[in-house]
Amino acid sequence: MEFSIKSGSPEKHKCDCLVVGVFESRQLSVPAKRVDKASGGHLGRILDRGDLQGKSGTTLLLHGTPGIGAARVLLVGLGKESEFGEKAYREALAAATRALRETGCQEALYTLSELAVGKRPAAWRVRQAVLTARDVLYRADGLKSKKDPAPAAFDRIGFTLPERESRSAAAALSQGQAIAGGVDLARELGNLPANICTPSYLAQQAQKLARTHKLKCEVLDRARMEKLGMGSLLSVARGSHQPPRFIVLQYHGGKAKAKPIVLVGKGITFDTGGISLKPGAEMDEMKYDMSGAASVLGAFSALAEMKLPLNVVGLIPTTENMPGGAATRPGDIVTSMSGQTIEILNTDAEGRLILCDALTYAERFAPDCVIDVATLTGACVIALGAVASGLMANNDALAEELLTAGQDAGDRAWQLPLWEDYQEMLKSNFADIPNISGSRAAGTITGACFLARFAKNYRWAHLDIAGTAWRSGAAKGSTGRPVPLLTHFLMKRAGKL
Repeated sequence: MEFSIKSGSPEKHKCDCLVVGVFESRQLSVPAKRVDKASGGHLGRILDRGDLQGKSGTTLLLHGTPGIGAARVLLVGLGKESEFGEKAYREALAAATRALRETGCQEALYTLSELAVGKRPAAWRVRQAVLTARDVLYRADGLKSKKDPAPAAFDRIGFTLPERESRSAAAALSQGQAIAGGVDLARELGNLPANICTPSYLAQQAQKLARTHKLKCEVLDRARMEKLGMGSLLSVARGSHQPPRFIVLQYHGGKAKAKPIVLVGKGITFDTGGISLKPGAEMDEMKYDMSGAASVLGAFSALAEMKLPLNVVGLIPTTENMPGGAATRPGDIVTSMSGQTIEILNTDAEGRLILCDALTYAERFAPDCVIDVATLTGACVIALGAVASGLMANNDALAEELLTAGQDAGDRAWQLPLWEDYQEMLKSNFADIPNISGSRAAGTITGACFLARFAKNYRWAHLDIAGTAWRSGAAKGSTGRPVPLLTHFLMKRAGKL
């Protein structure tokens, strides 16, 4: 998909389709008014017939509009003008893209980018337009023997802006494309079945990414992990025939002595629950339990594409969690890389067992901060649903940075407490710490409290993406979240926002 910024009068541009917005009560947006004037009031007459009420996300395709350069005009409902904001803006962009995808249109010009969206600058509007369009146009039929019928080659979208804004928004096009590319990578990896996307496959994809962008990549095998004392991570891998991998990616775009940001992604390529076996219903979705790993790879793709002046390290512990004769049992006690012993009360709480060794490994980089990303707890789905990722941190300033990044990206998170009181729920009679509490209460928080025991020596935040990493039902598939949040955080740190 090719994106561009166009200045000048949109009604004069020649294209397959011109997209304009209409508020409820059939009130034309400012760009739509210009088109209406050029057409001799044609849009107004159409609206007076009642064919479009302006409700958010509705569309009406017009042919043969007089006095303009476009072959078609797409009217898009914007909702109430007094309530128009970020959500309605994205809905309008998505509705327009879905409608045009089903036509013979190859090139479209969106005037929606001219609309005022609170105090958001033109660069934000353009970046969000690119991300929204790419999200709608994403296809996940790569493994089908017969591909879904493809619409006509809809491959060029322009966004109109006044001359005074077009120059400042130019960089947003490439930023949006880079972020969307990272999201697509995360979605592609997440959607792959576990018989293809194994720990070794993830390692190969990391190495491929490293070759493309000249990153440093190291992949540790079981022997190396044993030598490092990663007994917690390896305990999860015991029941699987697939060998575990520990992926270390390094991007050096900042000053040589600048402390790196470390991103840690949970990479359970399939989670049966182990001996604590999950119910069979919807277990196929446990291929998405490596979405944290996929989001770290997606974020690396985006930051390398944008050449951000930062130093960033990616750590991905990856394995399957399978039952079997060699599998770890409830009641077993293992020793983590940190030396802390862990009583495993439930083998389905395995994500924290691989992440804790990665958090210990992160210390060797003397990080500025560490952010781990994981589909960690079903409790987070109950608490926040599919709208916001859960955020917990041992540093409020870091948490605020991530919350702001999520808001800017349209990939929101919500902070939950990490008070010392909750640590009281993690006690074992036989080891330093159990891998679950003795209660179902505060499951998302106690999962983070477990990880906090291994992240005491640096600023650390934990993103629980169990509710946001994929969709279920008819729209089943990876969302690529929280790649937008992570990349906006990195861009802000790099001074690019």
